[in-house]
Amino acid sequence: MTTAGVGDETDVQVRQAVQADLLAVLRIERKSFPQPWPFSAFERYLGEPGFLVAVDDARDDESVVGFVVADLVPNHGRPLGHVKDIAVHPDCRGRGLGRTLLARALAVLGEHGAHTVKLEVRESNDVARSLYEEFGFEHLRRLPRYYDDGEDALILVVEVDE
Repeated sequence: MTTAGVGDETDVQVRQAVQADLLAVLRIERKSFPQPWPFSAFERYLGEPGFLVAVDDARDDESVVGFVVADLVPNHGRPLGHVKDIAVHPDCRGRGLGRTLLARALAVLGEHGAHTVKLEVRESNDVARSLYEEFGFEHLRRLPRYYDDGEDALILVVEVDE
């Protein structure tokens, strides 16, 4: 599955991640988070319909400019969507790529039967929280000391259309 025309960026496509994308995904992860996921974590999600990458064919260097990792977990007979990780390369932020990746992930999760999607976000991550609020995510509860550095996480949820 490919989605053309991310915002006004006609060279950016969103598609399912493949093995060849993982090093670029790992590099973006390391540039984006103080406690990045290891390579093996990304490998584990290959093949999940919600592991998507944004690819910019116009770039001379790596073409992967962002990613989202989302999956489905059992939940009383109906799967629950879970957005586990999302990041955009620092050089490409501010172009709506995170918004596009999140929208596509929510659509994919809905297409695969999720009615509700959850995620965890650092309490201090105002940029991400603002994005999630745009999509209608609401605060469910706080997870004290969720991150290795002791910061709390907020669990946010949203209902999605199938």
